[in-house]
Amino acid sequence: MKTYDALHIRNVALLGHAGAGKTTLAEAMLFESGEITRRGTVEEGTTTSDFHDIERERVSSVFGSVMFAEWRDYKINIIDTPGYVDYVGDVIGALRVVDTGIMVLDGHNGVEVGTETIWKYTKQFQTPVICVVNKTDHEHSNFWRTVEQAADRFGREVTVVQYPLKEGSTFNTIIDVLTMTAYVFGPDGGKPTKTEIPDAEKARASQLHNDLIEIIAENDEDLMDHYLDKGELNEEEMRKGLTHSLIKREIVPVFCTSAKKNMGAGRLMTFIDVVVPAPTEMPPVTTISGSELPADPKGKTCAFVFKAMSEANVGEMSFFRVYSGTVKHGMDVVNEQTGVTERLGQLYVVNGHKRQDVDTLEAGDIGAVVKLKNTHVNNTLHEKGFNTALPPIEFPNPRVRIAVGSNRKGEEDKLGIALHHLHEEDPTLIIEHSVELNQIILLGQGEMHLQTAKHRLVNRFKLDVDFQPARVPYRETIRKTVDGVYRHKKQSGGAGQFAEVHMRVEPYHEGMAAPNGLTVRGTEVTDLPWGGKLVFLNCIVGGVIETRFLPAIMKGVMEKMTEGPVTGSYVRDVRVSVFDGKMHAVDSNEAAFKTAGRMAFKDAFIGADPQLLEPIYNVKVIMPEEQVGDIMSDLPLRRAEIVGVDADGHYQILTCRMPLAELDKYATVLRSLTAGRATYDSSFADYLPVPPQLAQKLHQDYLVHAHDDE
Repeated sequence: MKTYDALHIRNVALLGHAGAGKTTLAEAMLFESGEITRRGTVEEGTTTSDFHDIERERVSSVFGSVMFAEWRDYKINIIDTPGYVDYVGDVIGALRVVDTGIMVLDGHNGVEVGTETIWKYTKQFQTPVICVVNKTDHEHSNFWRTVEQAADRFGREVTVVQYPLKEGSTFNTIIDVLTMTAYVFGPDGGKPTKTEIPDAEKARASQLHNDLIEIIAENDEDLMDHYLDKGELNEEEMRKGLTHSLIKREIVPVFCTSAKKNMGAGRLMTFIDVVVPAPTEMPPVTTISGSELPADPKGKTCAFVFKAMSEANVGEMSFFRVYSGTVKHGMDVVNEQTGVTERLGQLYVVNGHKRQDVDTLEAGDIGAVVKLKNTHVNNTLHEKGFNTALPPIEFPNPRVRIAVGSNRKGEEDKLGIALHHLHEEDPTLIIEHSVELNQIILLGQGEMHLQTAKHRLVNRFKLDVDFQPARVPYRETIRKTVDGVYRHKKQSGGAGQFAEVHMRVEPYHEGMAAPNGLTVRGTEVTDLPWGGKLVFLNCIVGGVIETRFLPAIMKGVMEKMTEGPVTGSYVRDVRVSVFDGKMHAVDSNEAAFKTAGRMAFKDAFIGADPQLLEPIYNVKVIMPEEQVGDIMSDLPLRRAEIVGVDADGHYQILTCRMPLAELDKYATVLRSLTAGRATYDSSFADYLPVPPQLAQKLHQDYLVHAHDDE
């Protein structure tokens, strides 16, 4: 394969809701370019991009697939992305490295929730977008309704470049208002015959042609002057105007295809070659330090790793985009994040699971390399002495969580290694080893995301795993002030143990007054790792307890704070004042005072009206306007407090506060309520008291489990 320069490289991502036909369109593009000799189908599991077992089993994309097509002296790098929001990490990774998004719309179903979600990410990345209305051969396809929906959702920039002469089973002709040509396809699709636009369509086509020219010209003063002078733009002026408008997201051109019948893919690829911006035409990427890095093959070598995947018989494969300079087989590069020098082995360009060796990849291109032991997603690789870093991909916060464990003893380490591999390949899958909850917590984007992880653990890593509800990290505190005392005395022959501790336990809050009736001689404030504070006061008078024993008392208090009496949860926001006690000249030691401190705190805490707290999250639900009522009616059942509702274009954004115990189930509930049309984001807000009845139930459950453990 020849080496392509940045002017002849195009980087595109196929985007859209699941089932819109992205994978089938990719197959048609590869077939038309000659990269494959037979078009596979999603139903038969024979497509180039959906090559993983789980994708064939579920008949839908789960992972982003990198491909390429050589078309008329251009190389088009294609990333086929999943359509379900659960796999949004691959969509975001693709948008980070491509220059244009191709939003595939289902001509029957129109603009669906997955499409709306992805559109927001294209706005975030300021990615130029082309819309392709696919499945125009479907018996219920409605191209113009879909265009109207797209304009309603995406704005007036949506502009028709092509439309079908007829839809449904008789679809075989595309009217192209850019070239003012009719493309007529045979029964097997492929290369069409160019003809004049039928007389009955000339008026509509001319109007759309003029609309296209006007939107191109109005965004460029020079073109507007030419248009006003001549009343027309020539082909080169239109091409430049389209490219300029695409880059600035001032136009969203609309095409039509039947990917299944291979109608329209070739014309789309020609438009990609001629109009879609090259890497050199896009704004240069900005480094973390704020400098610009142009796509110059003669510049300093710099590449960014956006995806990782482990392949059978190959090992870890890292996918990267070359942002500057030239990457060569065998060269040494430095990982900016780790400082490790990596030697690049064989370089590849890939089509799904098929790899093709290349020796060099120039700025703007996308490729892969295997066996980089110390390189991960979001790492920048550069030549020695360059020392630059590109901004990392910012992945969304997880929305659901589950606890995972092995059903076979002795496989805990194997499970840990497998989970590490899954996170390496999918950074939106977060693994948390919680000492507090005594669970391995798996956090993801949705139920489907977690089930995919389980499938891979079972089938790829051959593990027998079990998913259980994740425990909630409750907190305990107190509401009253109580004085406690404990005497620890132990005699077993020889030296014994003796310690007596008097302490006052109070609920702590910022700015509280000194303890009544006590003289504070020393203060130690501890910011607890689990949130909140422990304030430990030395109020000893007359040396009844030597100062050297106070750290042991505090250590005993801290030990008990890791297992509160209500549910065994961490304790927070407590002030402890040690004000009296006794010691023995021979039998007192640190171990004795640690025990006395722990027991004195426990007894006082139980009498200080303990209160159970639960984590509360800020939740932002994004939904179509017609679904606000159903969602608002459901939220009180989740113990959620509604904060407000605001409009954002076609959407309504509802903000509320919801306990984590309810949030864990909310992704499934919301999908069921809205048929998958609504989504949400969440972030930790605070700890608030658990309702009394629920707190009592949790306390009883804890006592039962504690008894069972005994």
